[in-house]
Amino acid sequence: MIRLNQVSKTFSGGTTPAVDRVSLEVPDGEICVLLGPSGCGKTTTMKMVNRLIEPSSGEILIDGKNTADYDVTQLRRSIGYVIQQIGLFPNKTVEDNICIVPDILGWDRAKSRKRAAELLDMVALEPGAFLHRYPRELSGGQQQRIGVLRAIAADPPVLLMDEPFGAIDPINRVIIQDEFLKMQAQIRKTILFVSHDIDEAVKMADRIAIFKDGRLVQYDTPDNILAHPANSFVSDFVGGDRTLKRLQLLTVRDAMQADPPRVRAADTLKKAAAIMEEHGHQSIVLVGPRGRARGYVSMQAARGANGLVSENHETLPTTIKPHEDLRTAVSTMFRHDVSWLACVDDDGMYVGYVTLRGFTRLLSETYRDG
Repeated sequence: MIRLNQVSKTFSGGTTPAVDRVSLEVPDGEICVLLGPSGCGKTTTMKMVNRLIEPSSGEILIDGKNTADYDVTQLRRSIGYVIQQIGLFPNKTVEDNICIVPDILGWDRAKSRKRAAELLDMVALEPGAFLHRYPRELSGGQQQRIGVLRAIAADPPVLLMDEPFGAIDPINRVIIQDEFLKMQAQIRKTILFVSHDIDEAVKMADRIAIFKDGRLVQYDTPDNILAHPANSFVSDFVGGDRTLKRLQLLTVRDAMQADPPRVRAADTLKKAAAIMEEHGHQSIVLVGPRGRARGYVSMQAARGANGLVSENHETLPTTIKPHEDLRTAVSTMFRHDVSWLACVDDDGMYVGYVTLRGFTRLLSETYRDG
């Protein structure tokens, strides 16, 4: 959807390019975060897409069409733009702020107002309560959400975002990031997103472009950048805790041992011990008649003991869902002082287990693959 081909920018009077022969492609419906230190060229690169800054050389294409061939006003109206300062009109209601571009484009008023209400609902702001408020009546986080909605109100295929959540407090930033990702899952815009925060980039991006001195030094998925930084600059920039950052990119399912052995209430402890010995396990999960996780039996309790599992099992301290990320799983393990977790689906059915050792193995294998 967005393609930059050998794009450069040298400002008047300058001798060193602010952006130097950058080439990258952002597939349809993905978020690309432009990342790097101050003055590295990331914001200039983004602004060249809607020609707020004109490229000195190279070409930028949106859906195969060179942006140089557009009327610049039409180009900017066809691209959503969100900035950190928000820039809502203080004398206009939330409804009218959201509808600015649709109104300019000549949308039917009823259609544009219906669109505003639908968008508010999408970001958990009750239309009846917010449509007719003014920006001064909103919190900073609410204003930022309205700024995003204004950018997408006319349903542009491309969205540019310049540090859109940077001025929001950490708690609300997380909430708004989560809401935006849920919204993106529905609207599937192609997005260039400037950030200075590696944690935000890892969370938000399908792909990350890391800049240094106007040049693109690595363009890849967040996981590949964390696992295989292209050079020492990228390694230093993403931080010494890059392995920990990867935990939020990998899911429990990636590390899960699926369809493991299990026991039922009527099984004997001797049978439980035999199964654990066969598989080299120190614990085994007890499931109910339909397969829901009900508890567990340890090897220590089962070995050499008589009786039934139903009379000697322990309660699982907690469980985890396969779709949750590994950071959540590790945090859960530490909180409950355990080294493994039973994995259950949304109906509570036992589907597998994960271990700290399994997490370590998964991470080390992907490092070796590089």
